Amino acid sequence: MKTFTREELAKYNGKNGMPAYIAHEGKVYDATGSSLWEMGEHQGMHVAGQDLTKDVLDAPHEEDVLTRLPLVGDLV
Repeated sequence: MKTFTREELAKYNGKNGMPAYIAHEGKVYDATGSSLWEMGEHQGMHVAGQDLTKDVLDAPHEEDVLTRLPLVGDLV
């Protein structure tokens, strides 16, 4: 499993052929295959390549939806 810095994570924004990775509570997940994360964007409110730990608190869903995505690493 890979370790990502915030700068490295930002490269995985789902644009220009890059995968769409998102972080939550120190874990990095691959949202590339999710229909809810097309082109690296989610509901027009969030973009891939970021730590969404605080954003999940305001989401209309629980954080467990992220655990359904493939885990690809840790955020340091």
